[in-house]
Amino acid sequence: MKRTGSIIKTILFFTCFWLSVFIVLPLGIVLFVVSLVSLKRLTDWLLMHFASWWAKAVIWGTGALVTVEGLEHIPAKGSLCFVGNHPGDFDVILALAYIPRRFGFIAKKEVLFLPFVNLWVLLLGGLFIDRKNIAQGKRAIERGAQRIKKGLSMIIFPEGTRSRGQGLLPFKAGAFKLATLAEAPIVPLVIHGSYSVWEETGLIQSVPVHLKFLPPIETAHLDAEARRALPKQVEALIKKELDLLADQRP
Repeated sequence: MKRTGSIIKTILFFTCFWLSVFIVLPLGIVLFVVSLVSLKRLTDWLLMHFASWWAKAVIWGTGALVTVEGLEHIPAKGSLCFVGNHPGDFDVILALAYIPRRFGFIAKKEVLFLPFVNLWVLLLGGLFIDRKNIAQGKRAIERGAQRIKKGLSMIIFPEGTRSRGQGLLPFKAGAFKLATLAEAPIVPLVIHGSYSVWEETGLIQSVPVHLKFLPPIETAHLDAEARRALPKQVEALIKKELDLLADQRP
């Protein structure tokens, strides 16, 4: 009986989810087009908050119990790069809901083939990266760094793919060039429990999810040795927090 209820909840949730994506997309496109010709600051603000409100509605629909810590570590202005672990698809929803600045995703090219989601990535200033094409990946990172220099924050998941409950995967050093090329601070982002929301069992689960922002790490004026050490440094910080959160989980 309980499983039947979970199946019905899951069907209803994803029906509403995809309908909402389809319904809100035209408004997002209108705001984006208007931002290209006038009122850019206002339309960018509206686009960011519109995406955030939608994401919070999605979270409410899952019943996930989200705890957010460390918002005070996010600078209100200036160039910024978020670097986080990537347990599952729900991470994107969490980022949209709780990061209080406009930002773009560095997304893998496979997202290009997800209807509506691909357009939202573009509308928010995101870029697509081909992990198998080194030259294209380098160009995408360079474009992302240029956008950061102009004041748009970016978020990247340096594991390169979802860990899917396998623990923290090794961080790829190339991802950190997004921050070092822009000489932008890195805000490490720790995500725990998101894989269990729907991917773990294939059904919607009202589980605890933890989102934690760590103090910024400056990348400007780092020497070559410090830049090489940066991926392991951030990976170690995030792993330490994940271990602590895992110990606290019932």
